[in-house]
Amino acid sequence: MVNGAVDNAAAALDNKVGGISAVPRKILIIDDEDDIREVAALSLETVAGWEVIKASSGAQGVARAAEHRPDAILLDVMMPGMDGPATFRELRRNPDTAGIPVLLLTAKVQGNDQRRFADLGVEAVLFKPFDPLMLPSQISDALGWN
Repeated sequence: MVNGAVDNAAAALDNKVGGISAVPRKILIIDDEDDIREVAALSLETVAGWEVIKASSGAQGVARAAEHRPDAILLDVMMPGMDGPATFRELRRNPDTAGIPVLLLTAKVQGNDQRRFADLGVEAVLFKPFDPLMLPSQISDALGWN
């Protein structure tokens, strides 16, 4: 009995990397800024070992979400054309993407902005600038993947 518990605990530890579940994840990053998209992708790929899909606009992100069905979406708030909140509403209208958890990524830290984002129904709001080494654990914590 004790050996079985020890084996289970060891297996659980083997499936975690730095507090991040080693379960393969697929994340869609929707951000119009190339640098932010690339740094976030590099972080999620190298630190967590996750697969990353990228989109540079809200419309492209909606299409890629329906095509790839990611485990989660990291969505920029301020984008030209379809901004983050409009993109989020479009994702929720589509039955294929309605259940995908969305985390907003924003530089806006004003209290009223935070309340407005929380009222949308997103899983979490993450702030720019972010620490690339901490981004995977922030996502995992917000989504209960630890």
